[in-house]
Amino acid sequence: MILSDNINHDKISSLAPEELRRLCGELRGVILKTVMKNGGHLSSNLGTVELAVALHYVYDVNGGDRLIWDVGHQAYAHKLLTGRFSRFGTLRKKDGISGFTKRSESDADAFVSGHSSTSVSAAYGISTAMRLKGESGSVAAVIGDGAFTGGIAYEALNNAGKTASNLTLIINDNAMSISKSTGALARYLAHIRSTRKYYCAKEKFKYALSSVPLVGKPLERALGAAKSLVKEALYDSSNLFENMGFSYIGPVYGHNLEDLIEALSVAKLMKRPCVVHVFTQKGKGYRPAEVNPGEYHAVGENGAVEEFSYDDRTENPQTFSEAFGRELERLGRSDSRICAITAAMKYAVGLNYFKNSCAARFFDTGIAEQHSVTFAAGLSVQGMRPVFAVYSTFLQRGFDQIIHDCAIEKTHITLCIDRAGFVGADGETHQGIFDVPMLRAIPNTVIYCPATFEELRVCLSRAIYDTEGIACVRYPKGGELSAQGERASSALLPARNFYYSGKRSQVLGITYGRISANLISAAEETHSDILRLLVINPLPESVYEIAMGYEKIVFFEEGSLSGGAAEGFLAELCRRGFHGKADRVGVLGEFVPAATMEEQLEMYGLDVSGMTAKLSST
Repeated sequence: MILSDNINHDKISSLAPEELRRLCGELRGVILKTVMKNGGHLSSNLGTVELAVALHYVYDVNGGDRLIWDVGHQAYAHKLLTGRFSRFGTLRKKDGISGFTKRSESDADAFVSGHSSTSVSAAYGISTAMRLKGESGSVAAVIGDGAFTGGIAYEALNNAGKTASNLTLIINDNAMSISKSTGALARYLAHIRSTRKYYCAKEKFKYALSSVPLVGKPLERALGAAKSLVKEALYDSSNLFENMGFSYIGPVYGHNLEDLIEALSVAKLMKRPCVVHVFTQKGKGYRPAEVNPGEYHAVGENGAVEEFSYDDRTENPQTFSEAFGRELERLGRSDSRICAITAAMKYAVGLNYFKNSCAARFFDTGIAEQHSVTFAAGLSVQGMRPVFAVYSTFLQRGFDQIIHDCAIEKTHITLCIDRAGFVGADGETHQGIFDVPMLRAIPNTVIYCPATFEELRVCLSRAIYDTEGIACVRYPKGGELSAQGERASSALLPARNFYYSGKRSQVLGITYGRISANLISAAEETHSDILRLLVINPLPESVYEIAMGYEKIVFFEEGSLSGGAAEGFLAELCRRGFHGKADRVGVLGEFVPAATMEEQLEMYGLDVSGMTAKLSST
């Protein structure tokens, strides 16, 4: 077996072509076996195996070169080629290998990359710093065509292209052709330009031509202008990257190692901003993923594939995402003002139902959360009722737009915040623990936190029709939690913003959202009282009046305690003169690592046993 913890650039670059192809087969086997057991991102990683091998053939991450992977969930082969083979079985497990690139995990991971579209900016910064420090290494960044829908990528291109940075940008194009080339001749010339022989001959010719006294430089410029005219005719239109100052190599078939190595070698030789345009196939080497790459984008443990139904007659929803999607579709059918927006995650957030029924009012903006928020604001000021469904971790990218374009003038939009709270194995970059502190700080913002599917339906209707300004409905990944005890079926009245069990104790437990079920069970065991919040911002006066009558209060929050609902609530109680004991339980001053959601709830004292212990303590 070629693959081992000791494999590196020197060993890879010494392999014969047949051995390189065998290495690719070994990588695919390990990735497939591990992901089908542990869960993780499958299609994207199978599609980048040859690219990873070619990159490590050309670039030496132990010798000063740097590789950046945009959205690190496509970097499994990179991890296996950089000393993490023996630990790869711990992928996405507690204390195991991260599903994304992570600097603290390996020096070979040059930059963290859980969110998309950032690689060009990071690579430009890294290459600039290396140039300023006199370091000789080269920098290469891999970015997918999907990530190019994020505006930050174009901001970075605009800055990097006109500089002397030793930067190569690899476009991993597995769905969309960015630069149109027409005809066999154009493809042939593109291939020729991607060879080291052509590049070296070209550089020697330029040097010789420029050395000719008097006429050398003018003649070089004239030939360059003529070449540009021919290229423009062949390629039918100007090339975006060349217009921004990048040299362009490609297109290159991303599963041909020889062509990839040749193109990347040329780009590295240039020592200036360069784009290598690579076509790959998602799911390469595993037929089910090749046929349905979207379905196998991410799989659960033991190869579980999340399925999406389109039939209203099927059984009740199993996840909050599905419950939201079905309810929004129902509302959209009867109200032509409702519009649905997603940032390239139609199925993941449950908007496939709305699209099927209300296609003209469904909008997929691509990976563009900032644009999505302001687009929603534009729809709103013209009388529509926009609903933007987005993961909590990705909503962070639209913070300025929420403040400036929505909150200041009380523009009414509905933010449906999926994956709020702990999300499990995706780790630090994806936990939904910061949306509450972020949104609580913004005036004219109402935050709903349903604990059940039925509450979600009620909250969605109230957010769209009964709320001014920004209405946020936040709900967790997966389904409902089950509570035990006589109060397990306690439900919120639609007209109220909270549920209160009534006083029978001097201890009050407070919470909201999914973990309400755990508090109900813990309170039953400890004979404590419950205050369960449906709306956490703003809070009604009556909840403070209730809390003031207790000797001990514990606020449990599945999220960041700094700036969270618990902090605000307890601070207001103190301001009102509360003299009892008060405590809060949640995440304080850290990022939540990868683990199962059950493990994460236990780690932070938000499972039933943790809540029971906290309520019982003196």
